[in-house]
Amino acid sequence: MPRTAKRAEPLESLQEQIGYQFREPAWLIQALTHRSHRERNGGPAATLDNERLEFLGDAVVGFVVSDVLCRLFPTLKEGKLSRIRANLVNTRHLRRVAERLQLGRYLRLGPGEEKTGGRQKQALLANAVEALVAALYRDGGLEPACRFVDEFLLRELHEGSVEPLARADYKSALQEYLQGRRWPAARYEVVETRGPEHRKMFTVELWVGDRRLARGEGLSKKAAEQQAACQGLQQLAVEAETPTL
Repeated sequence: MPRTAKRAEPLESLQEQIGYQFREPAWLIQALTHRSHRERNGGPAATLDNERLEFLGDAVVGFVVSDVLCRLFPTLKEGKLSRIRANLVNTRHLRRVAERLQLGRYLRLGPGEEKTGGRQKQALLANAVEALVAALYRDGGLEPACRFVDEFLLRELHEGSVEPLARADYKSALQEYLQGRRWPAARYEVVETRGPEHRKMFTVELWVGDRRLARGEGLSKKAAEQQAACQGLQQLAVEAETPTL
């Protein structure tokens, strides 16, 4: 018997989880519709996919998180606020939010995405969270969008210390940069250790595919990898801004 594609779960339980009943359910359906589903079912004339909502949701999330941070931490400097915000809106954090909501169960996917595990893909889940925020905003205005962001995206901020969120995570930022361009994943190789055992210095090389992109040093492997990732991001930023002849 041929294998049939998995169907998305009914949306009532998702609305119960987030504590909001959509007046126009079409917004929620669009937020959960991947372009592969639209392409399978008739292209532009069929149900819209969630890419435009994702674009809007990214802006709404950034605004709401920035507003909350400025109100909660009026004395923090801009650089620290930016690092906290980056850790709260990055793809890894949004994916965790999606997994808590079991958002993958509700996605409308085409057969290709089903076969390749689309319901568990990090980028696809993160995009769906942003699209869901935009759907809340379109259907009910800023208030339900703010409530969702505060309850689901800012839970760690309310429940724990802010210090871990204030640390720059260059490795994750580099990983997202590379994934967004479909480049090979970063590799970190320890090429040298020196110094006494209680104060050993590590040197790490960062490779992307066959290219050695950067080097970093630190008193731990993790610190050296973070420095290498920072250097690599800076190098890629310079290259992106340099016009080709």
